[in-house]
Amino acid sequence: MSERNGRSLTFWYRALDARTRLMNELATPGMERTIDLLIDRMTTAVTRNRKVLLFGNGGSAATAQHVAAELVGRYERTGRALPAMALTADSSIVTAVANDYGYERVFERQIDGLARPGDVAIAISTSGRSKNILRGLRAATRRGATTAALLGKGGGPARRLVEVAIVVPSARTPLIQEAHHIIMHVICEAIDRRRPRS
Repeated sequence: MSERNGRSLTFWYRALDARTRLMNELATPGMERTIDLLIDRMTTAVTRNRKVLLFGNGGSAATAQHVAAELVGRYERTGRALPAMALTADSSIVTAVANDYGYERVFERQIDGLARPGDVAIAISTSGRSKNILRGLRAATRRGATTAALLGKGGGPARRLVEVAIVVPSARTPLIQEAHHIIMHVICEAIDRRRPRS
């Protein structure tokens, strides 16, 4: 093995160790209760023909779109399409609202138009500080939707705005994003098991 390969192997194990330690930190009864609560809220919403609205910036936008796809399409089991949408996916709406009202209102404006009581609005944010995230959550509260957030770095101001806050105990953005993705896959798996067949 070359010296370069040796260094790469060391880095690989270090990178895996950081992620393993973070996953172990998530394995707590408190985290389980919080995730179970969000699963229950989401399952209740979709079985009553209410919507799940997901939103985030950057990598978190990609997670929002991925989760919406798992719910509308399927995770593993074939069953009824579930009503979910990512507020990041329509480039015409996002750019029109950003141009006319400012980027800080791209989620707020969509939630004002789409959210109804009984819906679930889920913000995904590594910091919980982005203005458009905070405005989106406040709009969801005004509209009577259940509010939830997947956060990191202590949760930021968003933590205080939601009914269900899942805060990943890390300050590293990539690790928070990876944890959010795993958490949402676990949630999709749980919902998938309860998905109506038709």
